[in-house]
Amino acid sequence: MSSPTGPANGLPVRMPRPRQPGRHRRPEPAAAPAGAPPLVLAVPGTPSVTTRRLAEESLSIARSELPGLDARIGYIDVDGDTEGFPALETVLAYAAAQRSARTSEAAEAQNADETPDAWAQAPDAVVVPLLAGPDSAVLRRIRQSVMNSGSASELTDTLGPHPLLAEALHVRLSEAGLARADRARLFTVATAADGIVLATVGGEEAVQAAGITGMLLSARLAVPVLAAALDEEGAVARAADQLRGSGSRNLALAPCLIGPEVDETLTAMAAKEAGCSAAEPLGAYPAVGKLALAKYAAALGIATQPSLQGAPVR
Repeated sequence: MSSPTGPANGLPVRMPRPRQPGRHRRPEPAAAPAGAPPLVLAVPGTPSVTTRRLAEESLSIARSELPGLDARIGYIDVDGDTEGFPALETVLAYAAAQRSARTSEAAEAQNADETPDAWAQAPDAVVVPLLAGPDSAVLRRIRQSVMNSGSASELTDTLGPHPLLAEALHVRLSEAGLARADRARLFTVATAADGIVLATVGGEEAVQAAGITGMLLSARLAVPVLAAALDEEGAVARAADQLRGSGSRNLALAPCLIGPEVDETLTAMAAKEAGCSAAEPLGAYPAVGKLALAKYAAALGIATQPSLQGAPVR
């Protein structure tokens, strides 16, 4: 059962790899500072076992990049605390209570001439939305949960746009047989798309953000990419028509989505309407966990060593 303090029992937790010997070994990742506020991943959509596993895997990746990271999950769209799916408001309230207790202990330590708490003025938690791009409706619900919790928590930006998301989209397309797996080696597949519709949700702001990631994806694949809103009727079909009008014939739909934020049937319906095949959402691709950690670290000024540049798909 999940709790505000940690993952559900029995779920796998990614542990840091043993350090390799030799002069060419990779640098050891920085460790999370003692007493630093927790990273709370704000998960949208209807809670489910699949969603929980996705969130846990993403946080496991973040922990592998920053050992000792206190990372938790809070669900946005729950009424109260559904068993196994703690509400974001509850998780933040618990974090605030823990911070208050530590602050009291730090005050006593100062009176005893001991080292004060270096994080006494930090936020109670850093909330990272599990969103590939801006969605004003979801972000509004997250802000309301922060307010209702009574905590002094900091809310970061969404994960994208970012080169790592373009890498993740490339991988999902190649897994579906819709894109070359490695442009450098000119590996091709018979069904490779010559035009991509990049699907997102969240209105015009989300489309603009996805468009930036789309330009990065276009540079990787050397094919045109157009962003369109899944939650705007006919937008995906119009983007597909525009691509066909410019000469593309074999189109693909690439969801610029983590997964939980939209009903999966919406993507399938849009792909059918546009007459093209669809790749899977980003899911727990390693970029998601790394970007969540990057948002957290930037909010607190913590130095980390995650891989935050897009890389060729191998």
